[in-house]
Amino acid sequence: MTTTVQAAECTTAMPEITDPSKVAPADARELSKLFFGQLATLEEGTPEYQYARNTLIEMNMSLVRFAAGRFRSRGPEEMEDIVQVGMIGLIKAIDRFEISREVEFTSFAVPYIVGEIKRFFRDTSWAVHVPRRLQEARVQLARATEELRSRLGRTPTTKELSELMSLPEEEVVEARLASNGYNSASLDAAINGSEDGEAALADFIGTDDAALELVEDFHALAPMLAELDERDRQIIHWRFVEELTQKEIGERLGISQMHVSRLISRLLARLREGMLTTA
Repeated sequence: MTTTVQAAECTTAMPEITDPSKVAPADARELSKLFFGQLATLEEGTPEYQYARNTLIEMNMSLVRFAAGRFRSRGPEEMEDIVQVGMIGLIKAIDRFEISREVEFTSFAVPYIVGEIKRFFRDTSWAVHVPRRLQEARVQLARATEELRSRLGRTPTTKELSELMSLPEEEVVEARLASNGYNSASLDAAINGSEDGEAALADFIGTDDAALELVEDFHALAPMLAELDERDRQIIHWRFVEELTQKEIGERLGISQMHVSRLISRLLARLREGMLTTA
């Protein structure tokens, strides 16, 4: 065995490995069995458990490099991200592996690692999040459009695409809309042909949302509402959510309209004071 192991009996105690990341793959397979066996008997969170888990991660980093090698065409800059994402898959595999299954850890881990990398590509290749079925429909739509354009000599209609793709016309329309989410443009991007040559995309779209500040107000108000007792919260709900009149609230509570008015005034003063304090 090519690694330095400082333990007399590997069957009764975990060996202390000087540098787990330099363990040869063949040795890592054998040592992993030992560490997984120990891991199953240790209490999670103990130093011994953490040592076994961390050693398994470092010993099996070669699996991540092997899986990431499939995607080396992505370039050196992206490869670093791919390896990091692959490590997440390796950790998930280690946490979910059960030695009682009698399968090689390598066979169990590689699909986890590759799956995590593919998920990374799926989630980061689109400018905005689009449901998986629409991502797949976009690819199918592109192929069908190209086929029909070659065959018909013109841009195909939605109905023609629907028939070729065996999808309802509504889903074809959805796929077309979803394809707009594949690429995005920066709001700071310069607009060609502008009179002064300095115009940016942001100058032509969007407006100030007058209600945007309400978001922060609602976040500040939520904990103060939670501190109210049940009846006070119910009064606020009836008055400002269900928009009941003070008379209707009084009838529900069995009190006078005047009493309801005083209660609401007191509650609003309390909430207003709290908002000013947190501002």
